[in-house]
Amino acid sequence: MSAATQDHYTPANMPDSRPEASYSINLTTGAHVRQACRYGVHTTTTAGLAKTFIQANLIILPSRYASDFRLLCARNPVPCPLIAESEEVGRWDAVKSWISGLNGHDVLGSVDIRRDAPKYMVYKDNKLLKSHCDDLTAEWTEDHVAFVIGCSFSFESALSEAALSPRHVIMNRTVPMYRTNIPLCPAGVFTGSTYVVSMRPYKKSDIENVRTITRSFAMTHGEPIAWSWDAIARLGIKDIDIPDWGTAPLAGDGGRFGALFGNDDDVPVFWGCGVTPQEAVMRADLKGTIMGHAPGHMLVLDCRDWDIVTKS
Repeated sequence: MSAATQDHYTPANMPDSRPEASYSINLTTGAHVRQACRYGVHTTTTAGLAKTFIQANLIILPSRYASDFRLLCARNPVPCPLIAESEEVGRWDAVKSWISGLNGHDVLGSVDIRRDAPKYMVYKDNKLLKSHCDDLTAEWTEDHVAFVIGCSFSFESALSEAALSPRHVIMNRTVPMYRTNIPLCPAGVFTGSTYVVSMRPYKKSDIENVRTITRSFAMTHGEPIAWSWDAIARLGIKDIDIPDWGTAPLAGDGGRFGALFGNDDDVPVFWGCGVTPQEAVMRADLKGTIMGHAPGHMLVLDCRDWDIVTKS
């Protein structure tokens, strides 16, 4: 039996066989968050957790689609920045890094990709099989390859340090995400898909600072691709108050965000989003079992903000 099929995370080699005692209130590192997810202590969004630790999207595919998916990421680095992938086909406990200067253990040390995100999605022959399930232990096979994609949650701690905390973090909500009309460059079986964007509102006067702060986070989508109320129509978004994923955006007073149309103190700002490769996978009509994180429920890594800023 390969190492990937052996569940070796037992009380004997974990720091605490009852992790809820230590991890329920300690979510300050990537390892803490992953263990809290693994044992069902943390089951909600990861926004705002483990500040400075990189958060990532997760796509898990049958190995026959792996080459085309790598090419998709290479051709579309803004919405699909590839950080790492399974060290070998079938491995859920080790990754190899695509970040120059970092090895796989630097990116993800002790990991069980099947259990270390708060919630997962499972698709079978392009149809949703399970939504927001706790783990993937029943679905993972020796033919699966996991891909770790950068997530814009990662630059949110830098924004917060600059007194520019995203509103969804302040309100403990999930960032709103939208399909757009911006086409992806095709790659193999992955054709006909478009960007997905995440949205965070900011004052018009703050947008230049927001761009400057996020620009250096190229491995987690970088600076915004569009901003302004007019950008909603340009991106092909039908209704800013009805996102395709996440929770509806709110005004600062908790009211409907769309009611502020034209207000310079609440301007929608859009970034490339790691749900883009999930959408590309769904549009490709792939066969077999496909898995990923539930939107907003990310895999938190061991590498830090400064690792990807300086290496990108």
